[in-house]
Amino acid sequence: MGNRKVVATDIKIRNRQLIYQFIREQGSVSKQDIVFGLQLSLPTVTQNLQNLKKQGLIDDSQKIKNTGGRNATAYTYIRDAKVAIGVYISAHHMNGVAVDLSGEEIVMVRKRIKFNLDDDEYLRQLGLIVEEIKEKAGVLDENLLGVGIGLPGLVSEDGEEVLYGLTLNFTGKTRAQIAKYIPYRNRLFHDSYVAGYAEVWNSEGLENAFYISLSNSIGGSVVMNGEIYEGSSHKGGEIGHMIVEPHSEKICYCGGRGCFDTVCNAGVLDHYTDGNLEKFFQLLEQKDETAVKLWDEYLDYLSAAVVNIRVLFDNVIILGGYVGAYIDNYMEELYQRVDQRFPFDESARDYLIPCRYKVEAAAAGAAISYIEEFFGDI
Repeated sequence: MGNRKVVATDIKIRNRQLIYQFIREQGSVSKQDIVFGLQLSLPTVTQNLQNLKKQGLIDDSQKIKNTGGRNATAYTYIRDAKVAIGVYISAHHMNGVAVDLSGEEIVMVRKRIKFNLDDDEYLRQLGLIVEEIKEKAGVLDENLLGVGIGLPGLVSEDGEEVLYGLTLNFTGKTRAQIAKYIPYRNRLFHDSYVAGYAEVWNSEGLENAFYISLSNSIGGSVVMNGEIYEGSSHKGGEIGHMIVEPHSEKICYCGGRGCFDTVCNAGVLDHYTDGNLEKFFQLLEQKDETAVKLWDEYLDYLSAAVVNIRVLFDNVIILGGYVGAYIDNYMEELYQRVDQRFPFDESARDYLIPCRYKVEAAAAGAAISYIEEFFGDI
């Protein structure tokens, strides 16, 4: 008897989720559209629509115009019925976004502030940026799903502790310490993981991919069947520490020599422009001799990494991070370099793509994790 009740409850929940997702995907649908599209009974659809409306998740105030007969009620989902906030903290910035149920960034705030988790004022500023985003987005407490905190480091599975934070020397810091002034549900996320997840989330046909984060440090994430593969010790995708030049004189922050991070982090380029990556690409467009030389070397290393990843995973590769935001205009050159190195008969154009999220990908991904969790709880 108990098992039958559990099964019946599971079916009801699943039907409600299916109906809600169908409305999200279709945009505006009638009750009959749902019945035919999902092959559910009219009473089941009617009951679930009433439930979703009661939760404030769908709207039925509009009509679908017909050429004859009565106009049917149009059911649409309310994008901002729930909102999640994501923040990303890096060496010199705090970046935050509010994300609606479609995954769209509705508010974005960026502050320049030097990273220091030992400074109480820094932690206070982190809390203030969350409040600023919440206020600008007009989010009520009951509609805020949570606050995701993206970090340039490896995080424990429960999101409570930084397991590896050598990039900014904050290994061992806990969520409670970092989120001291964030009075909402929150957790920590590894920046590369959530940035990669943001790229594939809600992307039709893109369930397997490798995301390369080309930022102040190099990171990556492996996406399999729409989920992040972290590996047995949460180090899956850490391509920044692939050895590309064993005899290199460049020392990585991990203490090793010749890591991929040492030749393709954003600083390799923007050290020429005093940390201003936008200015570097402006000079590159102007054919500045030094910028051209730096970019040529950069693409050479990047193309080698792409080949290695493609051989290992045989799936789509997404170029993101700070450099990925500028790479659209240089994809043709990169395609040629990759194809020259690749041992098999296929074109990089078919699997190598620039990122969708040009800014705040880690913050958006940290927020989207709460959105996805909410969909599973409807």
